Amino acid sequence: MSTINNLYSQMIDAMGVEDLEIPMNAVKFYTNDDTIPDQVMENHPSISLTSCQAAKQACLGDAALLTKDNIGCIAAAITFGLVDKNQETPLEGARVYTEIMHDQSGLGNDFKAPSPKDFTDGIVYACKDAGRPDFALFGKDDSGRFKDAETAKKAMADMLAIQPPTTKGVFLYSREYDDIDLIPDVVLLNVRPVELTRIIQAYQFNTGKRVNASMGGLRVINSDLIVRPYLTKELNVSTYCLGARLIAEYEPNRLGVGMPFNIFEEIVKGMADSKTGFPFPNYPGAKE
Repeated sequence: MSTINNLYSQMIDAMGVEDLEIPMNAVKFYTNDDTIPDQVMENHPSISLTSCQAAKQACLGDAALLTKDNIGCIAAAITFGLVDKNQETPLEGARVYTEIMHDQSGLGNDFKAPSPKDFTDGIVYACKDAGRPDFALFGKDDSGRFKDAETAKKAMADMLAIQPPTTKGVFLYSREYDDIDLIPDVVLLNVRPVELTRIIQAYQFNTGKRVNASMGGLRVINSDLIVRPYLTKELNVSTYCLGARLIAEYEPNRLGVGMPFNIFEEIVKGMADSKTGFPFPNYPGAKE
C-alpha cells in the first residue's frame, strides 16, 4: 500500500463512518532540472485537460501528467510555471478553455487564441471592457470575469503563481496509484462542509493553528488549492471556480482543501488522536 493510500485509510477509519468516501488527489511538481519517471510519463494524455479536469479525473483513479503541451487552460499553465506569463504567442494546438472561446466567437479559422500575456494584461478576463468579444465564454452579452483590465490585474496579483516558469510537469494522481510510491508536494481533498469541519478540528488538535483561507472566483484549483499551499507551506480552503463548476462539473455541495503533504500527515494524526473528542458520526449529515 502506498504512503498516501495508507494515510488516507487512517484518516477515514478515524472519522468512524462506514463507507465514507472523500475524493482525494495528490500533486507532484517536476522542475526543469528533474527527470520525470517513466511510470509518470506513461500518464501523459495526448488530449488537453484543464487542471480542474485533471484533478477531478485523478480523484476517480485516472492519473494525469500536465505539461505545456497538453494543459487545457492557459491560466493554469501560467500558475504552474509551465509558461512565461508574458509570452506573447498563443500556445500551440487546441486547448479546452480557448476552444470554448473559439466556438462561441463564430470566427472559425480566423479565431486567434489568447496568449499568456493576454491573460496577464487582464484582457481575457475583462473581454467586454477591452472590446474583445472573441475572448468571451458566453456569447456577445458576456460581461467578462471583471469589469475592466485593471480590476482583473488587481485580482490576479493575489493569485499565486510559479513565475518565472521553472516547471516542466505537474502530476496529478489518486491514492490508488501504486505504480510508484510518490511523496506528493500537495494533497487535495474534495469535501462536504461537514467533513471540512472535522478536518479543521483534526488539524487544530495537535497544532492549535487557525486556518486563514484565501480564495477567489478564478484559478481556484491551480492557484488557490495547489500552488498557494505549495509556495506558502500552509493549508488553504476555497470554493471551486468557474472552470471547475462548468467544465469539470464539480458537485454543488463540495469545497476544496489543499495542503502540503506534511500538513496532511498532521491532519491524519490529529484525526486519530482526537476521535473521542469530536464524535463525527453524530454530526448531522455525516452519514449521508
